[in-house]
Amino acid sequence: MFLLPLRYEDRTQLVKLGALEAGQRCLVSGEVQLAETVFRGRRNLLVRISDGTGQLTLRFFHFSRQQQAVFQRGVTVSCFGEARKAPGGFEMVHPEYRLLRGDQAASNETLTPIYAATEGVQQGRIRNLTDQALRIMATAPPQELLPREITQQLAVPELATAIRYLHRPPADADVAAIMAGKHPCQLRLVFEELLAHYMSLRRLRELARSDTAQALCEGDALIATFIASLPFALTRAQQRVIAEILADLKLAHPMMRLIQGDVGSGKTVVAAIACLQAVGSGVQAAIMAPTELLAEQHWRSFSTWFEPLGIRPTWLSGSQRAAARRASLAAIADGSAGIAIGTHALFQEGVRFRELSLVVIDEQHRFGVHQRVALREKGVSGRGYPHQLVMTATPIPRTLAMAAYADLDTSIIDELPPGRQPVQTIAVPETRREEVIERVRAACRAGQQAYWVCPLIEESEVLDYEAAEASYETLSKSLPEVRVGLVHGRMRAAEKELGMRAFHAGTIQLLVATTVIEVGVDVPNASLMIIENAERMGLSQLHQLRGRVGRGKTQSHCVLLYKPPLGQLARNRLAVLRDSNDGFVVAQRDLELRGPGELLGTRQTGLPDYRIANLLRDAELMPAVQLAAESIRKASPGIATAIIRRWLGNAERYGKV
Repeated sequence: MFLLPLRYEDRTQLVKLGALEAGQRCLVSGEVQLAETVFRGRRNLLVRISDGTGQLTLRFFHFSRQQQAVFQRGVTVSCFGEARKAPGGFEMVHPEYRLLRGDQAASNETLTPIYAATEGVQQGRIRNLTDQALRIMATAPPQELLPREITQQLAVPELATAIRYLHRPPADADVAAIMAGKHPCQLRLVFEELLAHYMSLRRLRELARSDTAQALCEGDALIATFIASLPFALTRAQQRVIAEILADLKLAHPMMRLIQGDVGSGKTVVAAIACLQAVGSGVQAAIMAPTELLAEQHWRSFSTWFEPLGIRPTWLSGSQRAAARRASLAAIADGSAGIAIGTHALFQEGVRFRELSLVVIDEQHRFGVHQRVALREKGVSGRGYPHQLVMTATPIPRTLAMAAYADLDTSIIDELPPGRQPVQTIAVPETRREEVIERVRAACRAGQQAYWVCPLIEESEVLDYEAAEASYETLSKSLPEVRVGLVHGRMRAAEKELGMRAFHAGTIQLLVATTVIEVGVDVPNASLMIIENAERMGLSQLHQLRGRVGRGKTQSHCVLLYKPPLGQLARNRLAVLRDSNDGFVVAQRDLELRGPGELLGTRQTGLPDYRIANLLRDAELMPAVQLAAESIRKASPGIATAIIRRWLGNAERYGKV
């Protein structure tokens, strides 16, 4: 019932064969005059039909003996397809057809639905199945679960009426409104689906609140000492978010909080303070990052900050040597490691925590749901569940966050540290590469450092990217006086680390890299970012890469090198980057250009695909959905359960993560 058509074709009007026009998709009918198999390079079945006003040839390349037998002289057929001009008149290649018997009408009374099909399942088969389902629905209509006041307020029909209309619209239906997703029948289904997802997430949040967790109340003095030791002042936004987190941690049920903050807004120091609250309360915290590079950077930052306080964070990664790994595992197991920092290695089977009470996940959309569950399970104990803090530097527009993260409390760091100058961004065609190289030379001569980012590691015949290794060779020759380094994802971790350390220390002036440096790498002296093939990257990724510069006092620049000619989408994307440094503006435009699935990484997050709703198109309904959810939850909890079951079944929503 909820497998709605992708589009519709009008087969309610019959076109005379004498009135056909080239390129016209239409319904025709005629009597078979001739059917023959010919060999013209390949086997063709040609069927000539006539309706008295003209003739048409039906051409089939794939056909069976049974099909051949169907087209007997004198049989009447109706066909739908595209009329093409051929040497002998008009023809249709592989039209949809059916035999007409007796006084059976050639045209349909309703518009013909075209469904999303899979290989081996023909449109006719799906239409037949939906016909059966509609007949069953007529005798046993689905329960109307939306309260009458909501359907009246929305001015939408009952569920059964809406379903029937969308599967078999009448000939005079407003197809444009349906295709735009604005028809009242669609609105009826979209609203209930959004409501089901929202109530499901809210229910998970309530369940989490009924779970127990250890209240972490003892870290205040440690945090005050730490903040006083920082070489910079916290922004008002950081202070507000820290207060929200600490209030959550002091409660005896698990915190589930999402921190959104633009590139460079200072999320790491906020996470560090949350970890101090755990350590001060005598329990453990774990921080998981998606790449070794980012995890190791967190470990270095935390070590520098915390060692004066007598706290030594422990590092755990897949690439550690056996002895170092054994030592880390032992420290985590006996509790002497108050803070464990690492990658996916943290949730592997052999890792045992003494008392894990806080889990911090950085760049949370990079992890699959199962991975987050696995880490959370490490902290389940007699005292309950661990607190969870998830962070993202990909800001999510408010209406989208409302729908996708209704089970999380959200904190936003919407202020950059003082003294940060916006990065100036320009888009340059690759024909001006020599000018860009000269710009790199000038920046390095002035004592600054630069990144040169390439999307792929080696030449690909399919995607004509500049490869990092080829760029490294070229730039090393073009800039003999500049110390050039190379970092990419296929290097061993130790090699990568060596390259990044050298860049951080300033012994490398120009770092040629793939997008492994997209998140978290912090080199204040880097003031120039060159991005190759920028037209092929998503807005959020470009914004993340741009965020690697502009961290010091010098005015920084980002050069987007592109291959002309630019398509309209790529042109729009690069224009957004040129015009705005605000991650929330960039995220909103990215959402509009790419859609919510890619922005949220739904394949990884476990967010279900919507059957009918479209988060981007229907976001404006979310405030009304929230109000309806609250009213149904209070008045009719049983109805809420039925709506969730109708749309989500008994799907496991990984509510604890």
